[in-house]
Amino acid sequence: MRALSLILLALTTLVGCASAPPKSSDNICDVFDEKRGWYKDARRAERRWGSDIPTLMAMMYQESTFRPKAKPPRTKILWVIPGPRKSSAFGYAQVKDETWKEYQRMSGNHWASRSYFADAIDFVGWYNAQSKKRVGIDKNDARNLYLAYHEGHGGYKRRTFDQKAWLVGVAGKVEQRARRYREQLKSCERRFKGPWWWPLR
Repeated sequence: MRALSLILLALTTLVGCASAPPKSSDNICDVFDEKRGWYKDARRAERRWGSDIPTLMAMMYQESTFRPKAKPPRTKILWVIPGPRKSSAFGYAQVKDETWKEYQRMSGNHWASRSYFADAIDFVGWYNAQSKKRVGIDKNDARNLYLAYHEGHGGYKRRTFDQKAWLVGVAGKVEQRARRYREQLKSCERRFKGPWWWPLR
């Protein structure tokens, strides 16, 4: 019985460590060193949808700081009592229910989970590809991609962000992070690519 308890405790600890956000999110090399499978997942999304790894990772950082079960904060009733959440956004990429269903249908990834990194990073790539197709945003224009991600393609066309100075500021931060990640990745990407025969070099 004691042995079983120790095994369960060890498994719980491993799961917790696996789902915990990276200890150092400001350096993409540190992120991929700690989360060894993430580079391969991000590389696959890059190849499938066209946005580069730094853009994808900067957008995801802004949405959840790499927390797998992130949710919007609850509203307050009478300034004290926890109320409902502002939206159904959930997971690494903070995706709403209806948008996630659209992604599952259009991408063919029917069993995707918002709390699974590989699926979430693929979603961000897919959404950026839709932004390119629907409103003509370059797939590595992190600033405008984030504005379209936050406001939706209809809102982006109507420039709803013009009335949201805070959002424009956040989009600028996403752009800066993407640039920083891009420079950092140049110094370390070789070690994540693996040998020449690795399928996702």
